[in-house]
Amino acid sequence: MTTTTEEIIPVNAHLELRATDERYTTELHNLVVKNRAYLQDYLNWPQFVGSEEDTRQNILSNQMLHQRGYAKMFLIFRDNVLAGVLSFNSIEPLNKTGYIGYWLDEAHQGQGIISLALEAFIGYYAGRGEIRRFVIKCRVDNAASNQVALRNGFLLEGCLKEAEFLNGRYDDQNIYARICTS
Repeated sequence: MTTTTEEIIPVNAHLELRATDERYTTELHNLVVKNRAYLQDYLNWPQFVGSEEDTRQNILSNQMLHQRGYAKMFLIFRDNVLAGVLSFNSIEPLNKTGYIGYWLDEAHQGQGIISLALEAFIGYYAGRGEIRRFVIKCRVDNAASNQVALRNGFLLEGCLKEAEFLNGRYDDQNIYARICTS
């Protein structure tokens, strides 16, 4: 019998990041459905979330990418309640670059959860020497995500013109980076 240990990144006494796992399918699906309208203002994928089985398949796919080191998806838990997602949507292993994505339940906004989780996430991967360049791309119009990047020591490297298709139009994207050498 093989026992696998869950990958957890502690943030503080109330927050932790748990690597995505099939057992969280129902919770994650329900959180996405609850926040679909809100998330659709910032992300394209929520409109395509269908059944709970689709969510389960997405989790399984992310687990495979996680194990292979090409992406990392963590669920944000606050006092054992699922509050959102923080991930490397993609990783360039040779360049040790991780492209960060995140979203938070609307009811958990404005409490510094993403900033705290992001610092723990960066510390974990920089400390292991797996990632040295952390990148956040966000729409210019997404003031909250731009503030998260700046608040967490990311530097604006430029603006990608009409780089993100969302809600029927192409929007400009800011690209931020933070380099951490441990």
